[in-house]
Amino acid sequence: MFIKLFAIGVGAAGGAWIRWGLGLMFNATLKHIPLGTFLANLVGGFLIGIAVEFFSHNIQLSPEWKLLIITGFLGGLTTFSTFSVESVQLLQSGRLGWAAMLISIHVIGSILMTFLGLSLCRNLLN
Repeated sequence: MFIKLFAIGVGAAGGAWIRWGLGLMFNATLKHIPLGTFLANLVGGFLIGIAVEFFSHNIQLSPEWKLLIITGFLGGLTTFSTFSVESVQLLQSGRLGWAAMLISIHVIGSILMTFLGLSLCRNLLN
């Protein structure tokens, strides 16, 4: 059990550090859209697509690898709670159009990137 917890913790720390770095580098780029948060969600969506397909073809790998990558790293990288508070802040400040756009690009973009990552990995493995 300790190994599983350790794998999740190490992965989560790495993902959170990268998310924080993306926020520092890109959140001030666009006035109303925190670009670092958006990039973290798109990259996370893409990588989880790759990871799900990869692990489905490599079932012999230790389950701790899946916990490290998917539960830990990608859980730490993606930012649903940050995305939620940024959306609420836009709504509370009366920027309904910006909030709708932010919500749309995060959800649609992340789903598209997950599909792209899954498809790419599937094609590479087959």
